Amino acid sequence: MNLLEGFFLALEGIWSNKLRSFLTMLGITIGIAAVIAVVAVGEGGRALLMQEMEKIGSNLFAVYIPWDSSQMPRENELTLEDVAAIKELVPAVKYLAPSSFSQASITSGRKEQAVTVQGTTADYGPVRNVEMLRGRFLTVADVAAARPAVVVDEKLAVELFRSRDVVGKQVLLKGASAVIVGVTKADTSFLTGGDQSRTVYIPITYWQQLFSRRLINQLEGQAASKDQVDTAMKLAVRVLERRHNAQPGRYQTVSMEQQMAVANRVTGILTLIIGAIAAISLFVGGIGVMNIMLVSVTERTREIGIRMALGARRRDILGQFLVEAITISLVGGVLGMLIGAGGAFVIAHFAHWPPLVSWSTVVLAFAFSTAVGLFFGLYPANKAARLDPIEALRYE
Repeated sequence: MNLLEGFFLALEGIWSNKLRSFLTMLGITIGIAAVIAVVAVGEGGRALLMQEMEKIGSNLFAVYIPWDSSQMPRENELTLEDVAAIKELVPAVKYLAPSSFSQASITSGRKEQAVTVQGTTADYGPVRNVEMLRGRFLTVADVAAARPAVVVDEKLAVELFRSRDVVGKQVLLKGASAVIVGVTKADTSFLTGGDQSRTVYIPITYWQQLFSRRLINQLEGQAASKDQVDTAMKLAVRVLERRHNAQPGRYQTVSMEQQMAVANRVTGILTLIIGAIAAISLFVGGIGVMNIMLVSVTERTREIGIRMALGARRRDILGQFLVEAITISLVGGVLGMLIGAGGAFVIAHFAHWPPLVSWSTVVLAFAFSTAVGLFFGLYPANKAARLDPIEALRYE
């Protein structure tokens, strides 16, 4: 008996016992479907995450003071003079924007919205790749003169004025009069949850006046090139430590490349763990294949005896039952792949990111299906091949 003949005999056996075969394949199908869906959604999410981070820029970095109970940031630990010093002394730094945050209300007529007020400088625009819909972003002149200039998101503009054409409009920010100078495009970034409409930007000097504080939360920078990120971070920290006579470790840094590596590692580990849990279904399905093949051997004992009496060798019997076990697993695997791919697209649709069904995943699923059939079918096939022909013929 050749392999093709064994395959068709296996399909015939599956078709003649449709319900039993379906229940046997169910564990394999569920296992493969779960693995395909989890890996596809996980890989799709990871690819989208990397794409979004690359869009923001891989040569970005931030300098900050750790927030913990023993070392709370104090006023003047990061200053505008520090920003100027770093930009002057560290050529590897192309842009450097300080950021200060606070909560306030923004009012237009009778409409009022709670917002996060971010004080920053003109460098923040190129650092974070801010896209303008109307008007302009903050300028060096705005910061130098501490102008009450406000940049809002288009969603917030519509909520306050029912229009995106709001440049030049007056608003009240924390009760003080300010002018809208620009409207940013709505942020649809996966990283920010697709909604930054509750953040408004003002010159950091005006922020310090408005909130009567000089605290700067962090510095966000862009290195001259990707290769200079580490140099830019180290030298920026060195400048700060010297200016403030600070102990090593007081100022911390993080780069976009480091965040990308961490995110990549975390999503990879999560995919692996969930995939491993889903693979348990394959093991359970394999046990089901072995059980049903043992039942099949018992039911077909007389048939095996007749085949041996007609000249079939033990390896022919072994091959026949192995092919049947592998065929059951492969059919279940194919069904699982189709269901898993469909499930991945459904999950990804609601999660708002595209699934990624790679060829390596498909090949791996086929390999797993074959391995399950081979491993769990070996014992029943070997049992069938070792039957005594005379005893098999006597079996009723």
